[in-house]
Amino acid sequence: MTKKERIGKILERLDEAYGTEPICYLSHEEPYQLLFATILSAQCTDARVNLVTKDLFRKYPDLHAFANAELPELEKDIHSTGFYHNKAKNIIACARMLETEFGGVVPDEIEKLTALPGVGRKTANVILGNVYHKPGIVVDTHVKRISGKLGLTKKTDPVEVEFDLMKVLPKDHWILWNMHIITLGRTLCTARSPKCAECFLSDLCPACAIR
Repeated sequence: MTKKERIGKILERLDEAYGTEPICYLSHEEPYQLLFATILSAQCTDARVNLVTKDLFRKYPDLHAFANAELPELEKDIHSTGFYHNKAKNIIACARMLETEFGGVVPDEIEKLTALPGVGRKTANVILGNVYHKPGIVVDTHVKRISGKLGLTKKTDPVEVEFDLMKVLPKDHWILWNMHIITLGRTLCTARSPKCAECFLSDLCPACAIR
């Protein structure tokens, strides 16, 4: 079996197991809310972020409210997500930049998104995929770890992993890859104790063959 054929089978099984409708795990109604929720999700679980943003988006009901937030107060509001000082500083600066330079609209180009404070390629691709439905590969810890185990990349730097995956995955699966691999990583291919015997990708996974 060629690498291309193996990847095709992996994608078929992931589609069958998890569906082909993109799912966003971060609660939001407006694009800027997803942007800020994704900033908060760094080194934090989506479940924790959703608990925090439930009250946060009520307290700061629009972009202007975030732009005018007091740093110490916002730090207190998001404290439980970790790294709260930098996150609060970036969210306020990001809100102000969106107001002054983008007319309050979250941009739809990766170069403009990554120019925003606290926004890297991972966050930018979340926005492009979920808001603007533009293909992009979001590389989080699950995607980096499992893509390596499946033999799709040997890199560890998230940006390098992203570009490796763009070369081998068809564009219609760029957005889905993150959704599928997060689900796989949370259920079967966990970091501490992967359930290889139960995994529907075990016969296609080089790491499983080594175990």
